[in-house]
Amino acid sequence: MDNNTNIYMDYNATTPVAPEAINAAAEAMERCWGNPSSGHFLGRKARRVLEEARESVAACINAEPGEIIFTSGGTESNNTVLLGLLNRPDLPGRHIVTSRIEHPSVLNPCKQLARKGWDITLAGVDRGGTVLIDQVLSALKHETCLVSVMLANNETGVIQPVEKICETAHARGIPVHADAAQAIGKMEVNVKALGVDFMTIAGHKLYAPKGIGALYVRKGSPWGNIMFGAGQENGMRPGTEPVPLAAGLGAACRLAAQDLKEEIVRIQGLRDRFLAMLHDISGHAVIRLGTPRAALPNTLLVSFPGLTGAEILRASPGIMASTGAACHDRKESISHVLAAMDVPEDVARGALRFSIGRYTTDESVEAAAGILKHAIDRLKKSEKGTF
Repeated sequence: MDNNTNIYMDYNATTPVAPEAINAAAEAMERCWGNPSSGHFLGRKARRVLEEARESVAACINAEPGEIIFTSGGTESNNTVLLGLLNRPDLPGRHIVTSRIEHPSVLNPCKQLARKGWDITLAGVDRGGTVLIDQVLSALKHETCLVSVMLANNETGVIQPVEKICETAHARGIPVHADAAQAIGKMEVNVKALGVDFMTIAGHKLYAPKGIGALYVRKGSPWGNIMFGAGQENGMRPGTEPVPLAAGLGAACRLAAQDLKEEIVRIQGLRDRFLAMLHDISGHAVIRLGTPRAALPNTLLVSFPGLTGAEILRASPGIMASTGAACHDRKESISHVLAAMDVPEDVARGALRFSIGRYTTDESVEAAAGILKHAIDRLKKSEKGTF
């Protein structure tokens, strides 16, 4: 899907839709358009497609089909877990433990709860971007009703100690939610091994269409509604199910499961090769951000101190990647993740996230390194007044 003029290295932002997912969604849209709640032939046909998709999502994470709730995506799944607490009468208290590096779809619902009087504890991270497990565990108390820590960070790719957090939280009867939007399809995810009670899946991060996701709810886990209707999806997400989108997600999960180990090896090899080429660029210092010991195989967050990520991308036409800073009202602010890691401001401004995926090739990685070398050479000459 890449060529020498357009190289996509932003798979953590969104992925292309896999042909298998497109075909599954198109077939369901054309042939299985009945309401899956209807008892007639077309309804039963749609219901079969929906349940086959549910089985595929469940198999991808070693869950039971009945533990999978289809949603519109990661944001809805996260909001369902957190804001659903408002409608649970059986809570021991109103205290949540999460981390400073969570996605906004976790942090912002927590802010809403805080406005309603809830107590929110934000655990910090070390300089490598790993959540400080001691801060999570020391924050637990009798009033804690949920711990929410992501499985893998979207910016650094760092995999978080969710399994250890679950062990201690469960010993105190506290359920754990993990946002796994960035993890599914990039690493092996086994909900039984992790021990999570709730887990978020986002379809468009693993080659499914946008507008579809899922929430894993471990059998027997208490939950609360944020939507009310006719009772679809075990009453947790009422409304007529989007059968074609679910079919696309199911196909994407089957694709991920069938060659995950091979893809991990291939993608990690490409990422490491790309990093080596970046170190060779014009002798310019390159700093890798985020601990490499436990990180997603596709994610590379690096910084070119003295330059900004935004100016590097502007000088690199055709490379599609993300920066570690955002511009608001002509002012540049670094990401909350890099701020939590105490990354120096000049290093954070020079950060670029390259995330590769299923359709990244050796040729596209080489071409990207060449474009970046040319861009950085030009920027350095410009700083010296020779450009």
